[in-house]
Order: sequence, then C-alpha cells, then structure tokens
Amino acid sequence: MPQNPDKIVDHLELFKQEEYTKLFKNKHDQFEGAHPDAEIERVSEWTKSWEYREKNFAREALTVNPAKGCQPVGAMFAALGVEATLPFVQGSQGCVAYFRTHLSRHYKEPCSAVSSSMTEDAAVFGGLNNMIEGLEVAYKLYKPKMIAVCTTCMAEVIGDDLGAFIGSAKNAGAVPQNLPVPFAHTPSFVGSHTTGYDNMMKGILLNLTEGKKGKPNGKINIISGFDTYVGNNREVKRMLNVMDVAHTIVSDTSDYFDSPNDGDFQMYPGGTKIEDVEDTINAKATVCLQRYTTQKTREYIEKTWKQDTKVLRPFGVKGTDEFLMAISEITGKSIPTELEIERGRLVDAMTDSYAWIHGKKFAIYGDPDLIYSVTSFLLEMGAEPVHILCNNGDQEFKAEMETMLKASPFGQNATVWIQKDLWHFRSLMCMLSNHFLCSDGNELMWGYQERNCPKSL
Repeated sequence: MPQNPDKIVDHLELFKQEEYTKLFKNKHDQFEGAHPDAEIERVSEWTKSWEYREKNFAREALTVNPAKGCQPVGAMFAALGVEATLPFVQGSQGCVAYFRTHLSRHYKEPCSAVSSSMTEDAAVFGGLNNMIEGLEVAYKLYKPKMIAVCTTCMAEVIGDDLGAFIGSAKNAGAVPQNLPVPFAHTPSFVGSHTTGYDNMMKGILLNLTEGKKGKPNGKINIISGFDTYVGNNREVKRMLNVMDVAHTIVSDTSDYFDSPNDGDFQMYPGGTKIEDVEDTINAKATVCLQRYTTQKTREYIEKTWKQDTKVLRPFGVKGTDEFLMAISEITGKSIPTELEIERGRLVDAMTDSYAWIHGKKFAIYGDPDLIYSVTSFLLEMGAEPVHILCNNGDQEFKAEMETMLKASPFGQNATVWIQKDLWHFRSLMCMLSNHFLCSDGNELMWGYQERNCPKSL
C-alpha cells in the first residue's frame, strides 16, 4: 500500500518505495527511450562544471524554477489577514486552486478563496457575468464581511475593469451596496507574490479608509509585509503591549494560518477588525516591517493620508534595537526593563553560539526583505555570506544589500545576484563545498542529496 494512514510519509520518501521504483523503471525502460545511465551521469556531472555555469548564466529567454510566486498569492495573503474576508479571484478555477493549495500546504491549514471560474467564453467576451454571479454566490454561501478581489493573467490580458465590474455587480443586487469589496489588479506575468501583496494592501486601505478621516487616534499602524512566519506578528504585538503602545496590525494572519484545532471549523479565524483598518488613516504613523512588499502602499499613505511612514525590520539585535527605539521616539514611550533583559539574554545566547557560526560560509536565497534580515543577522554572528540570490529583487535591493555587506568585515566576499533563478543558484552551489545553505525545504533537500552541504537551514 503506497500510503499507510498510520504513517503518512512525505512524497520524497513515498516515491522511494518499491512499488514506485518499479513503476518508474518500467516507464523508463519501455516508453521513454532515454539515454543510457552512463550518459545521463556524464551530462549530470558536466552541469556541475564551470563551463556549464558560464553557459547557464548566459541564457536570456528561459527561466528555471524562479523562486517566486504569482501576484495573486500575495494578494490573497494580504486579504486573509482582515476579519471575515473572502478572497475572490477574477480568473480561471485552476489558478485559484493552485493559490489555495500553495498556502494550505505550507501552513497545513485551510485556506478559503473563490474564483469567478472564467473559461473560454469569458476570455473572448469578458468576465463581467462571471463576476456578478460569482460575487452573489460567494456572499450568500460564505457570508463574508468583506470580499477582496484580485485577478489572474486571463482577466488582465483581456482587460477586465475590476472597479467597473464590482460597481455593476452591486447595482445588479449581487452584493449589498455597503459591502466592502476592495480590489487589486494582479497580473502574474509581471512582478511576484510580493508585488501582489503590495497591490492588495493598497487596495484594502484605499477602500476601507475612504471618508474615514477624523480625530487622531494616537495609534501606530504595523504592516508586516509578506511575512509567512505567523509568530512574528504575535511577538511584535507582545513587545508593543509591553511598551503600552496602542497599535493596529493592519493585516494579521497569525490566527488565520495558525488556528487552534478545537473540533469546530472556523472559516474566518482571527484577523484585524474591519473598523480598526478603517481607523488606520487616523494613526500617528505607519511602520512597515518590509520595504519591498510595501512600496506602493507607503507611497499612498504618505501622499493621500499625509501620514509618516517608516521601514523597520525587527530581525536580529540591530534590527530589533532600531525598531524599539523608533517606536519609542514616535510614541514617547520608554523601552521597559523587561525588553532590555530579553535583549541581554539574546546577546548571551549569540555569544554562546558564536564559535559555531563565526567564519562559516553561507549561500542564501529568498524574497528581498527576508534575505536582507537573515543576512544582517548572520553578519552579527560572524558568518560570511558568499552567494545571495533574489529572483524578485531589483537594483535598489541590490544596492541596499551591498551597502550592508561592505559595512561588515564578514560581508566583503559576498556577491548579490538579482533576477536569477534556482538553476543559476545550483550552478553557484556546485562551485562551492562545505558551505551552509539558507533556503526553503526544496533547496534544503537538494543541498543534502546533491552537494552534501554540511547543513541546510
């Protein structure tokens, strides 16, 4: 039996079982017409050579495993952090199934989202009817307090006007006129999931804060960005509560993607209250914990709300110090002894661990803000980054990274690669040995199996 209910195994182990190995061998021998094993091994080894690396980096018209997601994934992530919000994707059903599966598999939690199920006729004539019917069914069936609409490639290619379509749906009685339906155009053929997050966050704030300008509330807004580590929001809230700082986490996914298993299914666990998001326009300032997932949002807040924004990354000692001191400066609240003691414990733990990390060489890839934060902490620990790869990074990100690296004696030999994919990263890793690897689970397994990296983080 391939899977035993008493011991469910990961696909990496599942396909090593005899039943699958025989199936693969028969398929290879009888149908594939593949090259002999010796030739495959020869070519495989050649792809690890310097000659192949030069050919690999010369390619222009092909991307292999880009290490980024589609815009709608980020848009959905931003929307799910608001109370009782249902993401609605104007596009094909298959795309939305991928977005939901991607998030559900990562968190091992349900991820609710719907689509307008556009097919060939909508691709020709437009998706207005799909949206009207889809919004009506979604509202009646799932009873959300807000529906956040984004798009897939199909809707963008044919030019669906979300604002006009949503207005038509409300005029047709598909959803109530007062139901918040923010939207964002999120074509997957440009940008990435971080772009989608930014577009949807701006769309939500634009929609919910319209006409809400009033008396200052004295709060600090916190926008986490596309941060998939739900415990980070909880820790930020804890530190702000210790400082007695009134605040709003603008999109708080910590309970949605880490809900308790109490026997009752909740379709919309947690999330920031809609009235709290509406009141963000009256806050004292907005602090973004990521730079490159909030660019349009910060521009909107500064120009439209006339509100100050700051980018502060509370990662490591330096980043957390800067965050707490900036919050103290903005609010006039002092940093309590409790947090100073915790900082001392962190420094003590880092000192105890320093000998294990100092001088070790690392290769890193990921999203821009995550890479920046992880690299800064590694530099604090005396680690030496060698290759830093970011597919969805730009020249601004590269310049910021290089400035940080040059300021540290441990970053002098690092190279920052932007708009490169994981096949490029493989060539870089094949030229190294005995290096540590900071990556997700997929590249972690490659590090173990193909390059025998000493450890993957």
